[in-house]
Amino acid sequence: MMKKPTRRSVLMVTAITAGIGAVALASTVTEAADKPAIEVITHAGAGGGTDVNSRMMMLRSRRVLKQDMVVVNKRGGGGAAAMNYFMTRPADGNTIMTFTVGHAITMGKGKTKLKLEDIAPIARGTNDPQILMVNCKTSPYKTPEDFVAGMKNGDKIKFGGTQTGTIDHITVFLWAKRLGVPMPTYIPFKGGGELATQLVAGSVDVGTLNLSEAAAPVEAGDICPLVVLAEQGMAPIPKAKTAKSLGIDLVLSTTRGFVTHAGVPEERRAELEKGLSKAMKHSLYQAYLQNSGLDETSPQPSGPWGKQIKAMVTEFGPALKEMGLVK
Repeated sequence: MMKKPTRRSVLMVTAITAGIGAVALASTVTEAADKPAIEVITHAGAGGGTDVNSRMMMLRSRRVLKQDMVVVNKRGGGGAAAMNYFMTRPADGNTIMTFTVGHAITMGKGKTKLKLEDIAPIARGTNDPQILMVNCKTSPYKTPEDFVAGMKNGDKIKFGGTQTGTIDHITVFLWAKRLGVPMPTYIPFKGGGELATQLVAGSVDVGTLNLSEAAAPVEAGDICPLVVLAEQGMAPIPKAKTAKSLGIDLVLSTTRGFVTHAGVPEERRAELEKGLSKAMKHSLYQAYLQNSGLDETSPQPSGPWGKQIKAMVTEFGPALKEMGLVK
């Protein structure tokens, strides 16, 4: 059974989220007079997933760092507006950008001047692995091995995901490429909720979903996760296997984390990493993760987070060109 959030954790996060606008307007600690507020740049509007994630990180980070933090929302261009604004800020260690898989795709498309060498990873905040799921009742694929064999045998399989050019679309392309087969039919939907519903209805054969998007139908036994594109398996879905365990080197996630400027002194970068990492271990942030269907493995230090950013950007660019989405 998938672990459900406790009533206390749900109420805690609900209360925090409800008052999240106030968090942006007032500091919860008394900061040193000589410390400016840290700008936390997000590409999402107020109340969006990335905006909420940023504010949840800030709740305890501002206390740990003894420095105020304010959200700066810069919407547009799949993160391009946020990245371009980030580049205008001084590399003084008082600017943090919330970096997502969408930013990596935008960089891969060349829609921003920001380069990998311009950013320094601080810490990862959330990580929701891509999972290939089927309809439990109608799919001919009952095991991950059956599914891989069907792909390699040339079965005509319809994949579903979110809109064209998203992480879901790229996932299907790279999955087929790793197996040495042509890109299968890909049907885009508006969001994960609609996709999960259509997978149950039989409109597609395979859904590219996150566990948080399909929690209810997975628990109900309507949707069966087969392949997890992560380094490790996931406890709530023990029958699903990682692509790596099947001999397929593919790791992809819907992810969010935090970066600063590459020019920030190492001592300050270490201070930011220590502050954010400690804050995300707090029960408030952990309750937020649990309420989002994630767990304590989401937050990661700068080392693995930096490797993940580099892997995404370097893989997405060539993939998007091969898919004909970038000239």
